[in-house]
Amino acid sequence: MRKVVSGLFVSLDGVAQSPDHWQFAFDEEMGAALAGTLETCDTILLGRVTFTEWAGYWPTVANGEDAGFAQWINKSPKHVVSSTLDSVDDWSNSTLIKGDPAAAVKELKAGEGKDITVAGSPTLVRSLLEQDLLDELVLLIHPVVASEGRKKLFANDAQLKKLELVSAQPTSSGVIIAAYRSVC
Repeated sequence: MRKVVSGLFVSLDGVAQSPDHWQFAFDEEMGAALAGTLETCDTILLGRVTFTEWAGYWPTVANGEDAGFAQWINKSPKHVVSSTLDSVDDWSNSTLIKGDPAAAVKELKAGEGKDITVAGSPTLVRSLLEQDLLDELVLLIHPVVASEGRKKLFANDAQLKKLELVSAQPTSSGVIIAAYRSVC
C-alpha cells in the first residue's frame, strides 16, 4: 500500500502559514530532504489554498533553480481537496476530489505507484492526521517565532494525537528536520 507523506515548514511556535515571510534560510540538508520526495512520491495531494497559489506559478517555471521541481510537479498527477472549487483544469494533470475526501485518499493509497505527498496544505495535513490517513509527517522546524496572527499547524483545541519520532536531523542553518508517524 502507498504511504501518504507530508513535509511542512513550521516555526518554533507552530506556524505553518506563509513560510516565505519567516523562512530565513534554505540549506543543502533541507534541499536533500525535499529532493527525496521527488524520488519516493509520484502523486500529489493539495488543498484549495495551496492549489490556487501554486497553479498560478509552477506551470510558468521553465528554467532557473526551480525548474527541476517545476517539471516534476507539473507532470505529476495532482489531486485537489476542496469543497469550494468547481474546476482545477487550469493546471495540467489535476483532478478535483469530489465527494468524501477520506474515501478518495484511501482509494489513492490502495492504487498503484509510488508514495503520495501532501504539498503545503496545512489544513489538509491536519485533517488527514485526524483521520489516520497521514502515514508520515515531516516537519522542517525553523528557529524563528513567526506568529503575528498567522495560522498554526494545529489549533489550540486540537485533539490529543500521539506521534512516534522516526528521525531527527539538525541542519547547518539551525533547522531541525523531524519525521513522525502516527501511533494508532
